[in-house]
Amino acid sequence: MKKFGLIGVAGYIAPRHLRAIKDTNNDLIVALDKSDTVGLIDSYFPNCSFYTEFERFDRFVEKIKHTDQKLDYVSVCTPNYLHDSHIRFGLRAGADVICEKPLVLNPWNIDALESMQKETGKKVYNILQLRLHDAIIKWKKQIDEGPKDKIYDVDLTYITSRGTWYYTSWKGVTEKSGGVATNIGVHFYDMLSWIFGEVKENIVNIYQHDRVGGFLQFERARVRYFMSINADTLPKEFIEAGKRTYRKIEMEGTEIEFSEGFTELHTLSYKNILAGNGFGLEDARNCIQIVHDIRNATPVGLKGDYHPLCKLPLAKHPFKI
Repeated sequence: MKKFGLIGVAGYIAPRHLRAIKDTNNDLIVALDKSDTVGLIDSYFPNCSFYTEFERFDRFVEKIKHTDQKLDYVSVCTPNYLHDSHIRFGLRAGADVICEKPLVLNPWNIDALESMQKETGKKVYNILQLRLHDAIIKWKKQIDEGPKDKIYDVDLTYITSRGTWYYTSWKGVTEKSGGVATNIGVHFYDMLSWIFGEVKENIVNIYQHDRVGGFLQFERARVRYFMSINADTLPKEFIEAGKRTYRKIEMEGTEIEFSEGFTELHTLSYKNILAGNGFGLEDARNCIQIVHDIRNATPVGLKGDYHPLCKLPLAKHPFKI
């Protein structure tokens, strides 16, 4: 049985990690979050020590470092801009680290973490769960076994509605979340680079507080994408049905069906990591480079081969006049 610490246990994604630790028959020894609304812990690890102050959490982890309660893994579920620091903490604590996506905000952060991996002898793993989705694995196999010289045409649409709370939270601050492309799209960019290879061209058509649309030329695909957190960009039939999320991938006019099968992917990620087969720093590099470049690009507008939804009317920021 492996012993875990978890940073960010009150966060949105933390329950999937709690379940994954439980389902893989391991134990959560200690958890940290500045919010104390963490009663969910009782459903998984009622004996887990919990702290709201990093200093006390750090002292506890240091105290058990040379005992049989020493942490084997630290899971990081904190806001994106804190991942780098919390990964470093886990490595210094003598533990391997499992970090939510995005691993970090900038590609050079990966270089520094690679150096720290070598210094500590410990390893960093990233949750890149779409690589474990059966439909995505099947899609990659189709491409790998297809004509080697074929360049595919792909359209990716991902709309996941968020209320005005989003802009009040850290997620609405680009310096903290990385912006829409990073916050909701990084795992899709990882999926595309995993299937279609290195990026040759990265063009951003629109980049707003609530959406991003652009064109990516991979080694084996031309991809038009549109991602949004604005419910008004949903298809009319989804709005009328009260649905809040829309995912669609089309390749050569044929839809790639992957709407189901997401619930167990974190547990499967943990199983792979515990078996020594997790996704490490280098696996995350391509998608971190892609979202970094999108964030720092100058949008070209409605030029070139852009996603049709880029033409939708732009919206005003809810908290800016």
